[in-house]
Amino acid sequence: MEIRILFEDEQIIVCEKPAGVAVQTKRLGQADMESLLKNRRAGKGELPYIGVVHRLDQPVSGVMVFAKTKEAAAALSRQIASGLADKFYYAVTDGVPEAGKGQFTDYLLRDGRTNTSAVVESSTPGAKRAELSYEVLEQKNGRAVLRIQLGTGRHHQIRVQLAHAGMPIVGDRKYNFKENMKPSGEPLCLCSYKIGFRHPKTRRNLAFEIDNPFHLS
Repeated sequence: MEIRILFEDEQIIVCEKPAGVAVQTKRLGQADMESLLKNRRAGKGELPYIGVVHRLDQPVSGVMVFAKTKEAAAALSRQIASGLADKFYYAVTDGVPEAGKGQFTDYLLRDGRTNTSAVVESSTPGAKRAELSYEVLEQKNGRAVLRIQLGTGRHHQIRVQLAHAGMPIVGDRKYNFKENMKPSGEPLCLCSYKIGFRHPKTRRNLAFEIDNPFHLS
């Protein structure tokens, strides 16, 4: 499988993850981003180290950054854990927000047994604050294309918060009840289109972006 590389130097690789490919997997015989990039480095005669510093759900496509050294992995992980990396998404929703722009703030609780998260009361033990902002780019026939910026990085955050707000993502078989009642057959319409961070060695601010794959017209 060929991976589209957006940027690479001695410290990092920025690439586009295809939908359906896991970032990491324990399943034998199934390719994931970590192994694909390790094999790519090995094929170039390099030390096949790849540091995973953030994740995208397997059905989600989009821009990711991986570290090529342990030092770079530690620096990038600190940025992401501290909320210093900028992450932007496009999504297509079943339902249109009342306002053209807005913010959602909820508290999410993850269930490791079912690999799902849910919106809960802020006083719930283990609940974590989740924030995102959105802008409607396009709407038609009860659907909308949203541009989303994450304020936090929680498990399934965008999928859960949009579903809780009454506009689940098209193709989301975990959180869109319409997909369970009458499957659309469409893939999960969520894409990480832009990421911004500080280079772990040069400290330069970097940003990488891909085109919006979703259009309703």
